[in-house]
This record gives sequence, C-alpha cells and structure tokens, in this order.
Amino acid sequence: MFAGQMACEASNWLLKRYIKEERPQRKFSTFICMCSFSEKQNADKFFFIATEMNGKGYGMPSSHAQFVSFFSVYLTLFLLLRHQPHPTHTHTPLTLFERFHVSLLALVSAASVAASRIYLNYHTPKQVLVGSAAGAILAIGWFIVVAYIRSSGWLEWALETDLAKAFRMRDLVVTEDLMDAGWLRWREMRKKRSVEKKR
Repeated sequence: MFAGQMACEASNWLLKRYIKEERPQRKFSTFICMCSFSEKQNADKFFFIATEMNGKGYGMPSSHAQFVSFFSVYLTLFLLLRHQPHPTHTHTPLTLFERFHVSLLALVSAASVAASRIYLNYHTPKQVLVGSAAGAILAIGWFIVVAYIRSSGWLEWALETDLAKAFRMRDLVVTEDLMDAGWLRWREMRKKRSVEKKR
C-alpha cells in the first residue's frame, strides 16, 4: 500500500504540471490603520483593502482528494476482498460485517476531506472530483497489480533477493497478524530469559 501511495503522489505531481490549472481565487482583507500623532489631527483613519489571489501551486487535480481517495478505496478492497482473517489465542479478527463498517468509515472520512477542500476554497468542485476519481482509479489499478504480483510468484522471488534480505523485508500482511506475532516473540524471549536465570 505504501508503494502505491507513493505512486499516487508522483502521478498527482505529474498531472498538476501537465494540466496547469490554477486554484480558485481567494479573497483576503487587509486592515490598515493610519494613526495621526499630531495635535491638530486627532482622528485615526482605518482602511480595509480587499485583494483576490490564487492559492499556491496548481489545483488540478486536488492532491488531498486524490490521496484520501486512494487510501480509502484500496483499504476497502483489501479488507473486503483480500484480507484472510486467522484467529489466534490472543487475537480475534474482525468479521466481514465489521470490516465493511471500517471500510465505510474510511470512505466517509475521505469524502469529508474532499468536501473540506471545496469548503475552504482551496479547490473547485471539478478539481476535487477529478482528484477523487484519479485516486479511486489508481487504487483499483494498484490492487490489481499487487494481486497479479502475488499470484504470479513475483513477490516470493523478490523477497528472496539479496536486497530484500538486506532490508529485512517480509510479507506479513496476509499470513500473519503483526501485533500477535510481536507479542508471541516477546513471550518467547521472556521464557528464554527465565530458563537462563534458573540455570
């Protein structure tokens, strides 16, 4: 998922520089006080100057909308289609019904972030919709690519390379619960220490 998110970020950077669409204009009010210190002029003068300017950088597509869309759609696909729960004596995995609700929460959160970009006038509705669509398409595409890499044996081959071994890369997401695995290693270490102390 991390590699896919980085690819999503790179694609957003390229799309923005290819499309080159400005962000919406935002109004800024500047308060100016002309203070008079002479005895002849006692009245101070106050001014409000309203200016309009575009936000920094290009706006099409919205990067925030694209990133949260990618994350939520990929998480949904993973939880509902690929995740294989495996209960252990210390962990009860989420049911399909619970995973559906987690996915729904992720999608609603992504929609809220996307809507906030319009509300705060950082992006136009079109920029947010294009960003959300780009994120969803990339998430589906990346999910298919990862499924192919797993089923074709390329992942197993890559994990056996010297580079993967040097960085201690492992595939634990589908076959092992990370929290449970760490806890079991800790328990084994404590047992080993207690045996050594008794000697």
